[in-house]
Amino acid sequence: MKGSFVSFWKKSKAAAKLAILSHLEYRFNFFIDAYMQPMITTLVEMALWYGIWVQGGFQSLNGFGLNSYLAYALWATFVARITVNWEYEMRMMEDIETGKLNAILLRPFSFYSFYLSQFFGYKFSVILGTLGVPLIATYLLDLPLHYERLPVVFVLILIYVLFAHTLSFFFSCFGFFMTRAHSLTIAKNVALWVLAGEVFPLDLVPEPYGKWMMWSPFASGVYVPVGFLTGRFGYEEFFEALLSLVVSLSIVGVAAVGIWRAGITRYVGTGA
Repeated sequence: MKGSFVSFWKKSKAAAKLAILSHLEYRFNFFIDAYMQPMITTLVEMALWYGIWVQGGFQSLNGFGLNSYLAYALWATFVARITVNWEYEMRMMEDIETGKLNAILLRPFSFYSFYLSQFFGYKFSVILGTLGVPLIATYLLDLPLHYERLPVVFVLILIYVLFAHTLSFFFSCFGFFMTRAHSLTIAKNVALWVLAGEVFPLDLVPEPYGKWMMWSPFASGVYVPVGFLTGRFGYEEFFEALLSLVVSLSIVGVAAVGIWRAGITRYVGTGA
């Protein structure tokens, strides 16, 4: 048992290291991807919230002041970069559709675990490379943030990354049954862009729809960690979201295993 775990750990570490080295291979691309793109996105979103505030003449909105919304916009961009899984979902789907899956099936490492390790490795490099930016900006702009909540937030993010990868694995398996399944990925990710709370805080959505969205596991992708960090709600709502995420991960995991087994039985290795 111990030997199996050690072997799995070594293979996972190697795959994660491969993703990190690939991410850092081209320094200019890394700079644009890790700093310029999120900084520009954040500045645009913060400018939009500031413009809305000034033009609307608000003193508060839904019980929160301007600094709360600026802090949300700042951290939402950072957290979303950790939890989104466009790239690796596309890779998995392409491997199935083109027959590249053959090379991975021959390795002593499952298809799911191989890309999960790479996904974690890539996100680890993103966190290390960019965490200082929102922390420094929060301090300089004197924005609200509960620093003591960062450790538990990263635990939630870790579980969500596992959920996001499992969901991506589920959708990539449609490549076994469809000639071009990429449209499913695009539609799903556009929906998550809104459902996760990256566009705006979900507590602005009218009831009962706002409560449903906040209870969904997708809210843990952006709204829950950012809202919890910036003080939009407390520990009770946080742990309710965590429970919803864990239950959803279990359900999606079972569904992913089912569709994988159904797909691999009809896979011929020449492209779907």
